[in-house]
Amino acid sequence: MSDMTLERKPDETPAAPVFRRGKNLIAVASGKGGVGKTWFSITLAHALAKAGKKVLLFDGDLGLANVDVQLGLMPKRDLNDVIRGRLGLDKVAQRYEEGGFDIVAGRSGQASLSALPSQRLTLLRDQLLEVANSYDVVIMDLGAGVDRTVRMLSATATKTLLVATDEPTSLTDAYAFIKLGSAAGMSKNISVVINQASSTIEGERTYKTLLKACENFLRLSPPLAGMIRSDARVKDSIRHQTPILIRSPNADAAEDVQKIAQFVVNELAETRKVMAG
Repeated sequence: MSDMTLERKPDETPAAPVFRRGKNLIAVASGKGGVGKTWFSITLAHALAKAGKKVLLFDGDLGLANVDVQLGLMPKRDLNDVIRGRLGLDKVAQRYEEGGFDIVAGRSGQASLSALPSQRLTLLRDQLLEVANSYDVVIMDLGAGVDRTVRMLSATATKTLLVATDEPTSLTDAYAFIKLGSAAGMSKNISVVINQASSTIEGERTYKTLLKACENFLRLSPPLAGMIRSDARVKDSIRHQTPILIRSPNADAAEDVQKIAQFVVNELAETRKVMAG
């Protein structure tokens, strides 16, 4: 990763805090915005629902929430009602019939979740863990970056899927996310998703660039959850506010996300096995 200035300082790594972790929460994160994280979260939730799972999609990016926008929804209730104490989280989950999954919508233009007092953020996390008991899988679409809220919710997840592209800034920020995640004791729970790959070979090359930096400077080897090929039908589905698995179910990108959905199913099954044993 020649265009990155990376330096390993193991002595400065803070002690890892202890978080409550859910057994079926999948966080979707990215070091920076603009890498297709929300589209991926929606498509992953849809793919899991099509596989017969009961799924909740949680829009955890309150200030820049756009799950509802991408799906053409106008929710009557959203995460803001929970944060202000008007409703419990279970009361704002709404059915998205076309996709066969439930959604907790955020609200664009409101104060970011990162501005929440720690106590209120903890209450929100605890409600999410409670609501998750009613689902097979909960997909958390987190805000871009590595702020306190993103790290806390990611640490609560069974698995974090870190979305990156071949852009140098995306790779640099993905590395920063993994580094901070390691300090928070969640390095083993992060897997990488390479999005907008021009080809399978280029996607593998992008992943290996990130992997090499992690191995050299962090002594970590985050696994690859999957790659999503660049596909013009992604923009088409977003423009028409229709999930790609409905509008173009045979698109390359749709097939790639379905493969990642199977990876998630396998990971959750393994987690259940470990927790039971």
